[in-house]
Amino acid sequence: QVQLAESGGGMVQAGVSLRLSCTASGDDMSRYVMGWFRQAPGKEREFVAGIIWNGRTTRYADSLKDRFTISRDNAKSTAYLQMNSLKPEDTAVYYCSAGMYLDPKLGYDYWGQGTQVTVSS
Repeated sequence: QVQLAESGGGMVQAGVSLRLSCTASGDDMSRYVMGWFRQAPGKEREFVAGIIWNGRTTRYADSLKDRFTISRDNAKSTAYLQMNSLKPEDTAVYYCSAGMYLDPKLGYDYWGQGTQVTVSS
């Protein structure tokens, strides 16, 4: 099964950009839909974005699609989340995930440990 490891989180000021990376190992990442979720303190985990195996179809949370971009490089076994114009409300633990379906309601099967993103005003 695939193992996922996120990187690129940190503490930043509002308005800047940050790119998260998710490196997959243990299996061919091109077999999977890749996704990003986030969980803020005291809130449920929410879907951020997903991308199918060849990158040609993506899906975003409506509130984030204008600022966040998901991409993947199967040759590098890495998925990315580009986050622009960050806001304090983007503060959360960001999780990389892998599964068979783009629709988050159908479930993602594999999860990374998460990376903390903290945005100060």
